[in-house]
Amino acid sequence: MHEKERHRLILSAVQEKPVVTVQEMVDLTESSEATIRRDIAALHVQKRLRRVRGGAEAISPPQFVGLAGRPFSVNETLHASQKRAIAREAVDLCKDGEPIIINGGTTTFQMVHFLTGRRMPIFTNSFPIAEHLLKHSKNTVMLSGGTIYREQNIILSPFENDVTRNFYARRMFMGAQGLGPLGLMEADPLLIQAEQKLIDQADELVVLIDSSKFRLRSSLILCGLSRIATVITDEGIEDREAKMLETAGISLIVARKSAAVAKEESSLQA
Repeated sequence: MHEKERHRLILSAVQEKPVVTVQEMVDLTESSEATIRRDIAALHVQKRLRRVRGGAEAISPPQFVGLAGRPFSVNETLHASQKRAIAREAVDLCKDGEPIIINGGTTTFQMVHFLTGRRMPIFTNSFPIAEHLLKHSKNTVMLSGGTIYREQNIILSPFENDVTRNFYARRMFMGAQGLGPLGLMEADPLLIQAEQKLIDQADELVVLIDSSKFRLRSSLILCGLSRIATVITDEGIEDREAKMLETAGISLIVARKSAAVAKEESSLQA
């Protein structure tokens, strides 16, 4: 990853929590500890963050406390080509007329580009997903009610009696912060509460994650592996991770970027 991109991710991270550790930045940027320590030192000298023992903090912490996790604008730049290929495979599972739920996220957002010619009821808690589908498709779109969290571009409600409970879906498509032997993981309790309500409304749960998510962990579990029907990921998945899914009875779809490009070219020529 280029230095400029690393610095952007580090500065975004220190705006989300009081202190970000060196190890958290290593995981975020997929860089070495030595590289991260040099980046922190450089940004400290530039007065763009404050170096502290074991990590860094923001010079001016934000007044608004949002959800835990990286902002949408940061996440959408990571593993972009893999996410697009994964999204293409996800839309291939959809049939016109079947209701679906699309949870907010940068991988699930990529589905909108392949849903433009479809006709189905779609429920989402993502403002950008809803906006794109309204402008560029004839799908029926329903939004959840609640508070808009600007950084993640999602709408969440803490109340039980919201519109979520009135929508049935054949499948729910969602991403996650991480996936491991204990199941799907997220970083924020409110996010988990809202997503669990959505999961309950769908027959099948389809998880869209790039392969890096198999190596990430969080302190909060969203759901166990037994609730997941299908995982769609990229070619970076390791054998032990594929074996974990197979043992749990989860269908695995590996999205290949070259195949996705060929499908797009074919659809454009048709």
